[in-house]
Order: sequence, then structure tokens, then C-alpha cells
Amino acid sequence: MDQKQAAVMAVELLKKEYPDAICSLEYRKPHELLIATRLAAQCTDARVNIVCKDLFAHYQTVSDFAQAELADIEKDIKSCGLYKTKARDILHMCQMLMSEYGGELPDTIEELTKLPGIGRKTANLVLGDIFHKPAIVVDTHCIRITNLLGLSQGKDPLKVENQLRPLLPPEESNDFCHRLVLHGRAVCIARRPQCDRCVLQVCCKHYQETHPVQAE
Repeated sequence: MDQKQAAVMAVELLKKEYPDAICSLEYRKPHELLIATRLAAQCTDARVNIVCKDLFAHYQTVSDFAQAELADIEKDIKSCGLYKTKARDILHMCQMLMSEYGGELPDTIEELTKLPGIGRKTANLVLGDIFHKPAIVVDTHCIRITNLLGLSQGKDPLKVENQLRPLLPPEESNDFCHRLVLHGRAVCIARRPQCDRCVLQVCCKHYQETHPVQAE
């Protein structure tokens, strides 16, 4: 099968395996997803969810964050790591949202990536989960697994995103990326992928190359 066929098959197989394709970060409001994703850099989603429970109770709106003291945000998110940089980005992004976007999140990659600390991965996540637009969230799971599947090459996030875009059905791309995270944590684990129980065997280039069919 060609790459397009393999991509469509992978989408369908993961959809059956993980029917609920949801973001593991917990949020109720659009700006909360933006902030939680910034906090998740080099930090587990579980830790971020713990921190955000109190953080979002304390600062309930974009305006609340924009008017906060930097030192207070630092104290509230300290356990997430890199807290000084993250706190500065959160404060400045919320101030920019208030001054330039009326406190609302913009709905394009171009505008979202103008916000301090926001790259394409976070912007795509917001586009897909908040605005329900076709989006490809290229994180480490996405890069590693699509490389193994033979759908992408290399580790550059933008290049991988551009390689995947023509292969994935647009309406499925965002959920597919969520399912890659679930699959990467449960089965296709970094450095020890459990290929023998992987539902993607039939369309995985790595599996087919490492498990050749024995001639009868």
C-alpha cells in the first residue's frame, strides 16, 4: 500500500482502539487550554492538571491573568519546572490577548503563534480542540510513531507536519494526533515499542521491516 492508504488505515485502526480521542490536559475555557499547554513543556500532563486546578480557580479569566503579579504566577506554577519562563509567557500572552484580541483567542496559526511562548504545536492544538479546524499537533509521539509507520521522515516538527498534511483526512487529523499520544503511552513506547500487540502492524513500515513474513 502507498503512504496515503497506510495513513487512512492507521486513522481507522486507532479510532477503533481509542474511541475517545481527547486531550489529556484538563480545561474548561479556551484560554485555559492555551495556558495548560504552555505549562506542559518538559512537564507531565498529570502534574500540569494538578497545578491548573488551583491556578484556574484563582485566575478565572484572561483579564485576571493579565493583571496578575509575575511573582504570584511564578509561585503558583513552580512545580511545573521552568516556571520563571512559563510565568512570564503566561502573563505577557494574556496581556497581549487583552490588548490586541479583546480577551479572545485568535483562530489562525499565524495569529496564535504571535503570542509569547506559543509555537505551532500549541497553536494547532488550540485550532483543533477549540475551533474544530483541521490541525496536526506534532509532538514527540507524533514524530516517533509516524516515522515508524513510514508516513514521515526526520524529527523537524514543521517538516513532519507538512509531510502528514496531504496524507491525513483533514477532518480526522486532530483526533489522530490525540490517539497517537494514547498509543505512544500504552503500546508504541519510546525505546521499547510493543510491536507484537500493536494494532498498526498491518500498515507499519517498521513492523514489516523487522518482522518479515517467513516463506513456506
